[in-house]
Amino acid sequence: MDGIHDLGGMAGFGPIAVEVDEPTFHEPWEGTAFALNALAIGSLHAYNADEYRHAIERMDPIHYLNARYYERVLTGVASLMVEKGVVTRAELEGAARGRFPFAHPNAVVEPDGREAEPCPRFAVGDRVRVRDIHPAGHTRVPRYVRGKQGIVIHVAPRFRFPDASAHGLPPRDEPTVHVEFWARDLWGSDADEHDRVVVDLWETYLEVADGQ
Repeated sequence: MDGIHDLGGMAGFGPIAVEVDEPTFHEPWEGTAFALNALAIGSLHAYNADEYRHAIERMDPIHYLNARYYERVLTGVASLMVEKGVVTRAELEGAARGRFPFAHPNAVVEPDGREAEPCPRFAVGDRVRVRDIHPAGHTRVPRYVRGKQGIVIHVAPRFRFPDASAHGLPPRDEPTVHVEFWARDLWGSDADEHDRVVVDLWETYLEVADGQ
């Protein structure tokens, strides 16, 4: 989905503040939030990692921008626990002693009809274009590379296609393709002419570039 979480290439948010000797957790509840998510995914199998990522994407934009990292974790975990029926909203808000800011409802996503292909579609040296897609549900293709062309520099082993697994659709494993882009092709003349960016992309996100 296109949301505030996809900030790659966006400007106007000011410098990144770096905390010297930053601890893993600033407060005990942050460690609890981390542990809850690990338990829910690893032991309880209440949801998968792609569903968790999408729950954070579904946070209200203002809440997302103002929340600390582990507040986003906690929001994602709590939202999924209610959606999966592990706890009720009333039970959770009763424990929280007030209103809890859950993520927005999940979008209804239909299967795309694609099936896993027996062999990788792309090879090192191929010129590819990223499909200019704007799905309502979860996706791992950044906006700043959509519609752009690059060169395949590596093809990795097959891995779960996140756009399907985040929505409980039939699972599909695809190779991830490491595509190299010139920075100026992404951001224009303001980028350094020598800089390049490598993005890992599932095969479904790619098509053969013009002239190939």
